[in-house]
Amino acid sequence: MEKVEFSPSLMTMDLDKFKEQITFLNDHADSYHIDIMDGHYVPNITLSPWFIEEVRKISDLPMSAHLMVTDPSFWVQQLIDLKCDVICMHAEVLDGLAFRLIDQIHAAGLQAGVVLNPETPIDTIFPYIDQLDKITIMTVDPGFAGQRFIEGTLDKIVALRQLRAEKGYQYVIEMDGSSNRKSFKRIDAAGPDIYIIGRSGLFGLSEDIATSWSIMKKDYEEMTGKVLA
Repeated sequence: MEKVEFSPSLMTMDLDKFKEQITFLNDHADSYHIDIMDGHYVPNITLSPWFIEEVRKISDLPMSAHLMVTDPSFWVQQLIDLKCDVICMHAEVLDGLAFRLIDQIHAAGLQAGVVLNPETPIDTIFPYIDQLDKITIMTVDPGFAGQRFIEGTLDKIVALRQLRAEKGYQYVIEMDGSSNRKSFKRIDAAGPDIYIIGRSGLFGLSEDIATSWSIMKKDYEEMTGKVLA
C-alpha cells in the first residue's frame, strides 16, 4: 500500500498549547501546513512567515506554506529566506508569474506547488504542470475552517493521478479542507498522497493532542479499512 501522509494545518491548532502540540506532532505528523492569508485574496489574516520561524525553533519536520494572497511575488522571497520546504501558490493569481516564481523557488533548492480552488479546472495549470512538485486540491472554499466538503473536487485528484501515471510527472497530490471521519472514505477512494488535517479532523477532537491524534488515526482506519503505521 502507498504510504498516506498527514499534514496538520497549524492555523487550527491551540496556540495556547503551541509547544506542547508541536512537540507531540514532531513524532507523529509527516509535515506541517502553514496558511498565510493577506486579508485580500481571502478576507482573513492568519499566520505569517514569522510563524514558520517559531516552528523551526522546535521542529525539523518539513513545512509547506499555502499562500492565500493576491501578490505571491511579495511573499515568495521571504519564504525562501526562511527555507520553507514547499511554497504553494494559488493558480488563480499566477497569470504572468508562474514560470518566474517556480524558477525562483527551484533555484533556491526548494519545492514549488500550486493550489486549485474548487471551481478552478486542472487544465488551468497545464502550461507548467511538469514543473510542479505539489498540487493541492481545495475541497472547500479557501480562507475559513469548518466549511462544507465539496465532493466533486475529488474528481480532480483522480484525474491528476491518472495524468501523473500517463506522463511520468513527479508532483505529489494533496487535499485541503474538511478532512475528517465523515469524509475519509470518499477522500481515500480518490487517492491523494497527503491529507491536510485541521480542526474537524484533528485539533477539535480533544483538548489533549495525543488523544486527538489517536482518535484521528482510529477514524481513518475505521472508515477506510487501512492500517496506519
